[in-house]
Amino acid sequence: MAEVTQDKIIDALKSVETRGLEGNIISANLVSDIIITGNKVVFSITVPEDFRGDPVKLQRKAEEVVWALDGVDKVLIALTADRAAPVVAEPPKLKARKERPVGPDMRPKAGAIPGVTSILAIASGKGGVGKSTTAINIALGLHALGLKVGLLDADIYGPSVPRLAGMAGERPEIRDESVIPMEKFGIKIMSMGFLMEENNPVIWRGPMIVSALMQLLNEVAWGELDVLVLDMPPGTGDIQLTLAQQVPVAGAVIVSTPQDLALIDARKGLKMFQNVDVPIFGIIENMSTFICPKCGEQSDIFGHGGAREEAAKLKIPFLGEIPLHMDIRKHSDTGTPIVASEPESVHAKAYQAIALAIAAQLNPDKDEG
Repeated sequence: MAEVTQDKIIDALKSVETRGLEGNIISANLVSDIIITGNKVVFSITVPEDFRGDPVKLQRKAEEVVWALDGVDKVLIALTADRAAPVVAEPPKLKARKERPVGPDMRPKAGAIPGVTSILAIASGKGGVGKSTTAINIALGLHALGLKVGLLDADIYGPSVPRLAGMAGERPEIRDESVIPMEKFGIKIMSMGFLMEENNPVIWRGPMIVSALMQLLNEVAWGELDVLVLDMPPGTGDIQLTLAQQVPVAGAVIVSTPQDLALIDARKGLKMFQNVDVPIFGIIENMSTFICPKCGEQSDIFGHGGAREEAAKLKIPFLGEIPLHMDIRKHSDTGTPIVASEPESVHAKAYQAIALAIAAQLNPDKDEG
């Protein structure tokens, strides 16, 4: 079988022209992030804001010419856009040369990930509650306990972990047909954000998102891990449900703010995990309270104690409170999570206490002393 190279892919894509596009997709500089993993090819096509053609046809043409190359068995193309309104497109398909997928659901059966002892899901019923910041700091807290930890940013539509870890723009290494996860702060990290341009939105539909996530889980060389932390997408749709069903999750942690609206959605997230028999390790109240850095006065901007009360009603563990504080925000923005950069601070200690409570449930027989 001939070796697949980036030059061969680029030459093939030079033949892709379509109505509404001047020249081809290579001369128009629309192709980026070409990743070759053995006989699999992944790349992005950026749809220009003034594009008036059919992005689905453009995607299919590109898919066909690359798939026809000798040595290519599978093709995955992400349509991205540099505009606010997403392009409605058919999800790209993973194509096999000798046998194409048949039927609406080609998702793999549930099974353990080689080398990974436990999988922990960090989830929320809605976005904007600080789930990703919580996930990376919990991962670092687990690492501080002596565990071998990986972090998978499963929020493909809005991957935040590359920036939270100070790794925006970095790319993973491909070795022996596997993706080598990035490493930072002593933990292994993988995100679709490492494979895409940061400012371009992903405009796949649900089935392709699920397929991409399963590839990230199963085709990344995680090595030996005590726990793999999943920063789940917000919500309770097909993506979240499929992950919960297809991945052997040891337990789930729900992140919520104390306000009633967030708690309603958090309750839905809890119910989803319970419906698929995933243990609930507990709920975290994020942005629990605000202490004015000038006067020291406490302000409950989003309310206070709502998550604790909800945990008591539902008879699940309440894992702790994380305040709304400038230091947490500052370190998140600069890619230096507070548990890594200021491990002795009161805010880092709050994350570490939560990590300890989670670790006890991941491996309840382990001697914590």
